[in-house]
Amino acid sequence: MSKRFQIARPAELPGIACPCGETRRAFLDDPDGVASLHIVDISIDARTHYHKRLTEIYYILEGEGEMELDGQRHAVRPGDAILIKPGCRHRAIGRLKVLNVPIPTFDPADEWFD
Repeated sequence: MSKRFQIARPAELPGIACPCGETRRAFLDDPDGVASLHIVDISIDARTHYHKRLTEIYYILEGEGEMELDGQRHAVRPGDAILIKPGCRHRAIGRLKVLNVPIPTFDPADEWFD
């Protein structure tokens, strides 16, 4: 029987460059692939992208800026949460720290750019 829990310390994980800036990703190796958790530092305007399978939840931890969702900009600040469904073209704008939860687990092959 596989374990029914995992504990991660995202702050201790290595930063990885991504289209949004830098991310620390946890739970990528979960055999059930339910979800993963990313702490993302938006250091530059992120590249507009979308996913064909993934749903994402963004939770703004720090900073103020905007989320561009299907071409419309929306102001965001700490405490805001955004549900992004497959096919929605999106990017973060500004200096933000974001908790990102991809469902199912993040797959870099499902990151698409126009």
